[in-house]
Amino acid sequence: MTPIESKVAPITTYFAVRRAPATGWVSGIPLRSQPLWPEHVVFMDALAAEHFVVLGGPIGEDNEALLVIDAPSEAAVRDRLSQDPWTTTGILAIRSIEAWTILLNSRPAR
Repeated sequence: MTPIESKVAPITTYFAVRRAPATGWVSGIPLRSQPLWPEHVVFMDALAAEHFVVLGGPIGEDNEALLVIDAPSEAAVRDRLSQDPWTTTGILAIRSIEAWTILLNSRPAR
């Protein structure tokens, strides 16, 4: 086995989801001051506790978010995120969803 092959985890597929500000986003107001921030945090923390969201957070300079999601299908991703208070009020919208196959993973297994 080569050094690279020894670091290859079992093949896992997640979804990489980009979310972007939508019509309800208030320009000029920081992320944590947006409307319904506490409700959004409770919702997202629950998804992380359920291991639906594996990783997530702001990315880049345009108030977008990147989520790595463990779900059986794109439809399941859309369904769950549709329940986010920031989705229902138009603060964030899904920009893209792509299947992401993990071939390398240097993080220790839990």
